[in-house]
Amino acid sequence: MVHPRPLLPAPVSREPAPALARLDWFTAPDSLPATEWHRSGRVAILLVLLTALLYLAIGFLGPSIVTLDLGPRNGSLLPPWNIDGPSALRNEWVVTAATGLAIILGAGGMWIGLRALAAGWLPRLRRCFFLGVAICALTITVPPLTSADVLMYSAYGRIAVLGMSPYAITPGGLFRTQYDPILRWTEGPWQDTPSVYGPILNWIQIGANRLGGDTVHDVVFWLQLVCMSFMIIACTLTIGLARGDRQLQARVIWLSILNPVLVWAVVVSAHNEAIAVAFGIASFYFLRRHPFIAGLLIGIGCSVKATLGLYGIAMVWAYRRDLPAMARAIIGAGIPSSIAYFILEPEALSQAARNSGYLSEASWLFGIHALMGTFMEAESASVMVSVLGWVGMIVIAWALSRALPHRRLLGLSGDADPRRDPLSIAIRTAVVLTVAWMITAPYSLPWYDLAAWLPLALYGATRLDLILLVRGLALNLAFNPGRTVGQSELMEEVIRRIRQAGSTTVMMLIVVWVLLWWYWTGRRNGTLTGSRVEDATPARLPLVTAAPSTVGPAPPRQES
Repeated sequence: MVHPRPLLPAPVSREPAPALARLDWFTAPDSLPATEWHRSGRVAILLVLLTALLYLAIGFLGPSIVTLDLGPRNGSLLPPWNIDGPSALRNEWVVTAATGLAIILGAGGMWIGLRALAAGWLPRLRRCFFLGVAICALTITVPPLTSADVLMYSAYGRIAVLGMSPYAITPGGLFRTQYDPILRWTEGPWQDTPSVYGPILNWIQIGANRLGGDTVHDVVFWLQLVCMSFMIIACTLTIGLARGDRQLQARVIWLSILNPVLVWAVVVSAHNEAIAVAFGIASFYFLRRHPFIAGLLIGIGCSVKATLGLYGIAMVWAYRRDLPAMARAIIGAGIPSSIAYFILEPEALSQAARNSGYLSEASWLFGIHALMGTFMEAESASVMVSVLGWVGMIVIAWALSRALPHRRLLGLSGDADPRRDPLSIAIRTAVVLTVAWMITAPYSLPWYDLAAWLPLALYGATRLDLILLVRGLALNLAFNPGRTVGQSELMEEVIRRIRQAGSTTVMMLIVVWVLLWWYWTGRRNGTLTGSRVEDATPARLPLVTAAPSTVGPAPPRQES
């Protein structure tokens, strides 16, 4: 008897999965599939990774008009590391174009990620968080890019180590009287400007100089490490406030630790903004139960940078219906601030106030200042511009306070009134004040945006997501590079035109955009002078206003 031959199983396909499919490692299993590239979490993650690879490559190639020259290593094995790459790859036009491409890709990834979240994309929270941490950590393995501010931090610490006050002595003034291995690496235009930073930053700069010795390379590394560490701390604290809400945590991760616009401005350029903001975010943890501790943390943050006082105003406003709590918060804030500014470093406060008198080429007021200069003295024009900045801030803050609804934030029950919850009020007010200050201040830089992005991430989706993204893109491009050395005359002219024409125009349009948003929101709500209370929590709202669909909160689950 002949038995039929059994059929062989069909051969298993060995074709590799599409390259983009591997990025699904960052996507939760219950996430809705992407239907279009501009709402794809895969594409968003890919652009974030490409952005990081670009600026790491630019930094590793060595000194250029974008990458800082940190001088001889003197045998040090510490990062940052770089090679002396081919001069063709470090040409001023090549590196400027490459950094510009990185900035644009990062902003594009940010926008696509927001749309993906609105369309139902749910990332794996821990994996995306640690991806952001890894990107920040890798950033300090190469020299800082686009800005030489970190060299000024080194110089101020050096002056203090030498027994002088960085609030009275300038790096340029001291270097003209004696040679110094740290001061010689500073760059214009701030060499003849005393420190405008708070006492705590002064102590951090002293510590970096103690550890780095006479090698500016090592001093810069310790400053990079501190800035990066506090960036991670600030973002981690913000993510922790959103615990228990997967959608909100996903939003916070995307707008903070994985935000290419912020990572570029704060970590890649080694700016100290995150040190102050970390204390401000930490204060939110104590607003509901411990006003004194919340105030204490705000006071410490103000001792880092005086501009964190905006968070302090938000805290006071949150307690306006509870005067005993307000008093405890003010006392808490006053203790470290008074010790720092009036006892230990009395010159610091007056120098910090100098910052309000500067005017940036990229400011919305730059053209107005130039116009005023045609029919009045320069000093009078500067005073008028400063007044316009303050008036503009008040107007925009009022408009935002009408346009932004009151929301129940971070565990507040659906029956509670968010207008009486100190945490909900403080976060909303912090968003209002920081955004109003940033878009109207005569002197505003892209790394200042960190103070607004973090509370905005907690507040939930609004049109401000797109407004801040456009602002960050425009300013990062305007300060690419932000240095003033090593540039040809043609490059200087191109940068000047980008700042004085392009960026200034964008900043003016942003001010108009906010006012129009207030107007149309008021028309829709039936009042231009009142604000409404939303029934939904931020997790139930679309994460970008342009998205047509919304997603309800996913059930809680453990994810790896």
